[in-house]
Amino acid sequence: MKVVYHPRYTEVYESDPAAAPGRMEAIVKEIKGYEVIQPESANVDEISLCHTALQIGYVQRYGFVYEMALLAAGGAIKAAELAVQGEPAFGLVRPPGHHASPESCWGFCFFNNIAIAITRLIKQKQIRTALILDFDLHYGDGTANIFRGNSDVVYFHPEDSHRQDFVDHVRLFLEQNQADIIAVSAGFDRHIEDWGRLLTTEDYKTIGQEVKQYAVKNCGGKRFGVLEGGYNHIVLGKNVKAFLDGMA
Repeated sequence: MKVVYHPRYTEVYESDPAAAPGRMEAIVKEIKGYEVIQPESANVDEISLCHTALQIGYVQRYGFVYEMALLAAGGAIKAAELAVQGEPAFGLVRPPGHHASPESCWGFCFFNNIAIAITRLIKQKQIRTALILDFDLHYGDGTANIFRGNSDVVYFHPEDSHRQDFVDHVRLFLEQNQADIIAVSAGFDRHIEDWGRLLTTEDYKTIGQEVKQYAVKNCGGKRFGVLEGGYNHIVLGKNVKAFLDGMA
């Protein structure tokens, strides 16, 4: 398992919870032992795979935020590249991306990191189909919008209100679908000590294990994740580590 990370991800680029100081440091402190790979920034052509010129121009006007959004997308791209080479990976990136649609964005997101990474793999014919599991507290409307009508990419966001039902729903969905790669929008704000107050740290490890088992059985082990939400810095790093330990 490789962790795709750049020291610049610690830079505070906005006043929202995803950009809060100490958030990335809380994760890095917990996941020591995993090999770290530095990404390069995505280019405009790569961003244009999922976003219109209007949306790109809108983010460009934010200056420093635009730089960070390109670097986050580049991190997702690098994680996806590692995954298709048979090396599971996790993009420890920010800003997050699953609320970024082709022509709009909200919810602390600017460009849709995971959608850009998957679309790039498809355009390069490295994969034909993909499954995206999004276990963030919030529905990734941007990801759903980008892939709406595209039968080659299946987006799934479980919304069960009981923790065991949630984990079981993830397992059942994975059992019923096949794809060339599985990608995970990994938001940790559904934890019992975060906004969602539902899942335990151990549940994230179980979900990671389910992702690994799916990948090994269906797509030659090709799997990667990308950080989305998660805002309680006290537990965030432990939750990310649990997921990585399960998926590794």
